[in-house]
Amino acid sequence: MSNPNNILEDLNDRSREVFRAVVESYLESGGPVGSRTLTRSLSEKVSAATVRNVMQDLEFLGLLDSPHVSAGRVPTQLGLRMFVDGLLEVGDLNIEDREKIDATLGRNAGDVGGMLDRVGAALSGVTQGASLVLTPKHEAEIRHIEFVSLAHDRALVVLVFSDGHVENRLFTPPPGQTPSSMREAANFLNALIEGKTLSEVQRQIQKEITARRQEIDSLAHAMIESGLAVWEDDGSEQARLIVRGRANLLAEPGAAEELERIRTLFDDLERKRDIAEFLELTEDGEGVRIFIGSENKLFSLSGSSLVVSPYMNADRKIIGAVGVIGPTRLNYGRIVPIVDYTAQLVGKLLSDRS
Repeated sequence: MSNPNNILEDLNDRSREVFRAVVESYLESGGPVGSRTLTRSLSEKVSAATVRNVMQDLEFLGLLDSPHVSAGRVPTQLGLRMFVDGLLEVGDLNIEDREKIDATLGRNAGDVGGMLDRVGAALSGVTQGASLVLTPKHEAEIRHIEFVSLAHDRALVVLVFSDGHVENRLFTPPPGQTPSSMREAANFLNALIEGKTLSEVQRQIQKEITARRQEIDSLAHAMIESGLAVWEDDGSEQARLIVRGRANLLAEPGAAEELERIRTLFDDLERKRDIAEFLELTEDGEGVRIFIGSENKLFSLSGSSLVVSPYMNADRKIIGAVGVIGPTRLNYGRIVPIVDYTAQLVGKLLSDRS
């Protein structure tokens, strides 16, 4: 298939106007659009038969589809992508929407998690969609790590960060651990972690263990792997994704197939799978990105659209993201500036805290 922008450039004025009218009507109503309906909205007075011919040509190009015989047309995924890239008119942020977001984020006291939870609630309320907020990892450098035995089958791994932040996780140590092997494991790690963040340590540690296997006994080796693995396996990655407003997706359930897509989306959101990929979606650059249907690799089975934007810290490093997810007939022109503004505001608030 040709590049969508090339297809758009090749359309004559009448075809482009019909295409725009079909998409805008679909985004507003969610249903197929008939030729008679379109004749009342076009700038040029033409017959319904003429409009039908134009719609057939657009269908041949892969931009429109007929869900049922004689039921009008709806845009395809390609058509929606072409509309978003070439014809979408993004308005300014509505003053009322801005005030609602500002009012929520203005209550800035308390922990970052609580603030971002309020961000998700505000974003969901303003857009009447489901909001996604990916909270930042704690990325300060590690100062010290320690293993603490609590019982023969329970131990604690404690991380102390350079900014004074302390985290600990309870885990089951490998059988046969002794105070000596715990000290050896901690000493080995403390020699490696100086000046590194947790994510940097996790990437490096297995390579170091393999390269320096002779320097550490098997009990300490097992202790290191089980102690650090708890940070990957305890669900903390999943807890980083805050989802609000699922009920909004059921406000206009539509046909049975639409309900099935929503159920699939709910399943994906509950599993919160591939959370790291959510942030990767935004890492190609600053600003809002729109993923439609199967373009959205996280929720492709549900046929949903995702409008997402990263937010950055004071060093201009991407540390999280905010977004709105819903059916492909999202009001993109309104939602894009809302997501963009929210992401910029979150970044500013977090930078002010640092």
